[in-house]
Amino acid sequence: MKHILSLALALGLLAAVPDTFADTGRTEFFKQKLASVPKPELPASAADMVKSAKSSDRESTTKGVVKAGVGLHPAATPAIVGAIARTEPDMAATAAGTAAAEQPKLAVAIARAAAMAAPSKAGKIVVAVCRAVPNEYRNVAIAVAQVVPGSGTEILEAVGTALPGFKAEIQRALAGFGNNAPSVAAVLDRAGSGAAGSPGLAAPAAPLPAGSFARGPALGPPYIPLSGTVTNTVPGNSGDVPPGGRNYAAP
Repeated sequence: MKHILSLALALGLLAAVPDTFADTGRTEFFKQKLASVPKPELPASAADMVKSAKSSDRESTTKGVVKAGVGLHPAATPAIVGAIARTEPDMAATAAGTAAAEQPKLAVAIARAAAMAAPSKAGKIVVAVCRAVPNEYRNVAIAVAQVVPGSGTEILEAVGTALPGFKAEIQRALAGFGNNAPSVAAVLDRAGSGAAGSPGLAAPAAPLPAGSFARGPALGPPYIPLSGTVTNTVPGNSGDVPPGGRNYAAP
């Protein structure tokens, strides 16, 4: 209760300071307030800060709170995003996109946590995270599809929105499946293959199967060029071969 009252007071003070401070020192301000919060309570406290903000400030508060929380405890990033998304679903995409930009290696876990907490915002979450970490679009889309069943079409459209260069290929891939309900992975793989031949686009990097390893360059003895002059040997000057072959010494 003390933490909630303290955070509410802090937000009130923040609202009273000049806009210049709010723009330049918002993250640091929230970091100072969250620094005293016990680590297990950090996600809930971050969500309370977002919830307590005025509606007009909620988006900027979400960005500042997420950056502050992630800066203090990077490993708690998915939990922070999940708590904010659960408390304020409209801020799920903002929280996820901000967190993914801060912690790209956690992009998939961030998207999954946000989508689980706010499934109705699955498409917006995919757009935000894919824009922040475009190279992870395939894994992000598949992760969200797994935790939000039936959202495949919405997710694929979201990928096209985040990465416009793939939009036409995604639509073409969907049409190629006809009435069959394709998986998100299948559509993205087909779209990526088609986009690979387009300027500026590349096919998605599919992960290697479990237990397999990429083949490295083959190693062999160094090439040693022949010495002397190379000549052609013809039957006329190669000598006679006795019946049964030449009597070479056995090794």
